[in-house]
Amino acid sequence: MIEFLKQLARQAGAMAYADQLRLTNANIHSKGNIRDLVTDTDRRIEDFISSELKNHFPDYGFYGEETGKSHSDREYCFVIDPIDGTASFVHGQRDWCVSIGLTRNGRSVAGVIYQPVTDDLFYAEQGKGSFVNGMRMEATKRDNLAECILATGFACLRAQWKEENNLKFFSRIAPELSGIRRYGSAALDCCHTARGQIDGYWELFLQPYDIGAGEIIAREAGAVITDFYGGAEYPAKGFLCTNGKIHEKMLSFFHDYRNLQR
Repeated sequence: MIEFLKQLARQAGAMAYADQLRLTNANIHSKGNIRDLVTDTDRRIEDFISSELKNHFPDYGFYGEETGKSHSDREYCFVIDPIDGTASFVHGQRDWCVSIGLTRNGRSVAGVIYQPVTDDLFYAEQGKGSFVNGMRMEATKRDNLAECILATGFACLRAQWKEENNLKFFSRIAPELSGIRRYGSAALDCCHTARGQIDGYWELFLQPYDIGAGEIIAREAGAVITDFYGGAEYPAKGFLCTNGKIHEKMLSFFHDYRNLQR
């Protein structure tokens, strides 16, 4: 299974990268909001991945960002984001990827993420560890927030800017950290955490396909993942992924902030 998914992600990534190099404005559209972009490539890559998966695993469900759900209530379901980081893709940047995850009864059990521009292939299976280009990954062990770098993101929020937005959390947390990065891809943020390049990541308003593969890749590297309340209702109630050493400290920021606003 994982070898097939790795090969598929590479194929899809190569197709997408070729498109990025010749992308024009005619290939770019919006989902009802100019900040929420989709390209012809998003759709073409998802169609390609979907076709391959359905041919090889006809009894599995499918949930894709562009095409939605198909039998997603089945025991096994593929969760696909053909291009996570479309804005970076459109602007010729490197921080985008192809994400293919597999869930069993709603829980992530395998995932592959391919970043074509850097030729990095991340993958994991439940209980078997997390890898990049064949090398095992491990989350950091830092427990002092002042030494930590975290990543976050700011959802386009489609129709309107919501009052409870990430800028409030950002301004509360930023002074306590060594730094904050914004890469623009939830999938890659999970991979960066797994690889030890950052110590954690948080974001609001994500969808299951954003973390379909990244969740298991981070978890198998030793990361801890919860919602903003310390529970398992992510991403609906926020998504927090850390090295585990700083997880309770990060949760306290969200808790303290909510109490201050009452």
